[in-house]
Amino acid sequence: MTDLFDAAGALSTAYGDVDWAGTPLGPVASWSPALCASVDLTLHTRAPVTLLWGPQFVLLYNEAYAPMIADKHPAALGAPARVVFAEIWATIGPMLESVLTGGGATWVEDLPLFMDRRGFVEETYFTFSYSPVRGPGGAIEGVIDIAAETTEQVLGHRRLALLSRLNDRLADLESPDELLELALPVLREDPADLPEFAAEAPGGGRGWVQLADSLAVRLSAHLRDDDVYRGFLRLVATALGHGLHRARARESERRSVAVERELSEALQRSLLTAPAQPEHLQVAVRYRPAGAGARLGGDWHDSFLLPDGRLTLVIGDVSGHDRHAAAAMTQVRNLLRGISYTLRVTPAGVLTALDDALAGLAPDVLATVVIVQIEAAGQDRWRLLWSNAGHPPPMLVQADGVAKPLETKPAPLLGTRIRTRRTDHEVLLEPAASLVLYTDGLIERRHGDIDDGLAELTRALTDRVGLTAEEICDHLLIHFGYATDDDVALAVVRAHPLT
Repeated sequence: MTDLFDAAGALSTAYGDVDWAGTPLGPVASWSPALCASVDLTLHTRAPVTLLWGPQFVLLYNEAYAPMIADKHPAALGAPARVVFAEIWATIGPMLESVLTGGGATWVEDLPLFMDRRGFVEETYFTFSYSPVRGPGGAIEGVIDIAAETTEQVLGHRRLALLSRLNDRLADLESPDELLELALPVLREDPADLPEFAAEAPGGGRGWVQLADSLAVRLSAHLRDDDVYRGFLRLVATALGHGLHRARARESERRSVAVERELSEALQRSLLTAPAQPEHLQVAVRYRPAGAGARLGGDWHDSFLLPDGRLTLVIGDVSGHDRHAAAAMTQVRNLLRGISYTLRVTPAGVLTALDDALAGLAPDVLATVVIVQIEAAGQDRWRLLWSNAGHPPPMLVQADGVAKPLETKPAPLLGTRIRTRRTDHEVLLEPAASLVLYTDGLIERRHGDIDDGLAELTRALTDRVGLTAEEICDHLLIHFGYATDDDVALAVVRAHPLT
């Protein structure tokens, strides 16, 4: 008879070391057919699987499951779940009892569990299902758990949201003295990652990280002090540093605004080339600097033809509103151009390659981008393939005059180092229809809601099907006013109507 544990792989020794006769399951030779079959299935499965058998929920699991319980292995093998998972038993115990007593299978997604698996109570998240395992007579003998740890994803999304809010808030920073006043309310929205603040790291800095000259944060006792956590804190510190630098630069710029205003505007416009104008399409672009201060920033538009004749349209926004943001914008813009022209991949592929390039060449740059590739689709229609990296959604003005935002599942902006699968999206551009790309400076106001701005943009574009691409740009700039708090970049493509 084949050994039941032959498929245990790296766990073979651990299975062999367990005195099964001394466990509630008894000698292996006495195990029920349902238990033997379930163990065989578990050990031959590459996804993380564990069995919780009998009224004491004795644990048996495969090689893929062991890393999820870390230091609990190998002692967990053959032990009752109530003992192994004592710290989370109040949560999972009732779920297991319900399944064992016929309550049916369970399903939970991103369930928070504070688990002691590395010598401290750790904040973890899991998506899993408990399902009953029945014997030949139909009686429930145990529970099978198909699990996936989602801690990294949950923490990543939480931290990305915090960084986005922080960068948005610090975009309003005008004076270095306002840094903590603006930043602390945002940072305190994430007590799980940032539990306590002080002017400087106490106790010689043990368990604390200095984020800025007068701001330190205590590390969470429930998170691993690893490169990922430290990397997030470095991004927070970078955002604060950039905000402080921008504020200092603004103070300096205000002292010399009369001279720099025209020079910086001329520099910005010199970086933005005229758009490509392929046959049967109208392309119009605009760049408008912020209404106050030196006219320099990180917003840009671009339009160029690929070697195969496809038109590429780009709108982007590098975090910041100073000459450093403009320099970073130029670098990102040129990298995007080079990647598009050389690799000849879809927009999602371009953004993935650009993210990799920024990680090595410009690790402190954060940017949002929409890239659109346009090609003929027959019968005077155009196929638009596009991908979005954290940018406001493109607006489609259909041939019937209906305007709608092309909203998709949010994707991380560039430069966060959060790995994600970028996605391409497709839409057809009919004759007389237009696609409008814009930066958030068009619709976002300091004391307004960006959702309200998006709704206003939709209304402003509705029934504007008769306008040319150039007229759409002018209409939007007039409609939303010239005195904005942020730079504005626009890029509009319109399909010629049928004649």
